[in-house]
Amino acid sequence: MKIAILSDIHGNHYALEQVLKAAKQNKVEKLLVLGDIVGYYYHPDKVLSMLDEWDYELIKGNHEKLIEGLLNNTIDASTLQKKYGSGHRMALDKLTKTQITKLISASEKKEITLNDTTILMCHGTNWDSDFYLYPDSDQKLLEKGNVVGVDFVVIGHSHYSFVHRNTNSTLINVGSVGQSRSVGGIANWIVINTRNNCFELKATPYDVKPLIEEIERIDPEVNYLKKILIRNNP
Repeated sequence: MKIAILSDIHGNHYALEQVLKAAKQNKVEKLLVLGDIVGYYYHPDKVLSMLDEWDYELIKGNHEKLIEGLLNNTIDASTLQKKYGSGHRMALDKLTKTQITKLISASEKKEITLNDTTILMCHGTNWDSDFYLYPDSDQKLLEKGNVVGVDFVVIGHSHYSFVHRNTNSTLINVGSVGQSRSVGGIANWIVINTRNNCFELKATPYDVKPLIEEIERIDPEVNYLKKILIRNNP
């Protein structure tokens, strides 16, 4: 069985559309989604509609927690918008109560076994959902992703993909579908074949122009939102 693991879509349905097309071409049967459906960009409703066409498992990320904070009035909406843009506000406007409840009530991590392959789904790390791991993180931190009885510990959050093989489990940061911080216009994700535990890191290109046009219309003052989409482009 082939499964695709995605993280940090961030309302970027343009990127997700290309990833899901590639997933079908790769004969993927199931999706694991590691959180951050919302935040930064503007169409989490379309993202969830696309995901609902698949068999998928979901955990929540830090941006779902920010949505919860907005609902509970523990986070200032104007401060959040200045930092991240209008994505969170638009998520509250566009998503149904049922969809919002689904996102904020999801667990922070989940262990799933498919064809004798056990995968631990995490957002940041297996010990802290808001901890950032990078390709150049300290070896001791990467080794904390070693979990007995688990074949793969899969994470996102930092938006940088990498692989670190530990004694018991392979730690994989799947990167970000919606906002790669390595190369703009590339959606990062992975495929795992549960029959033989082979995996492949994927880098799927998509057209950033429609999203940049939206940013210029909705959040022209938040320069980061556009800048990151063209980072390191040739």
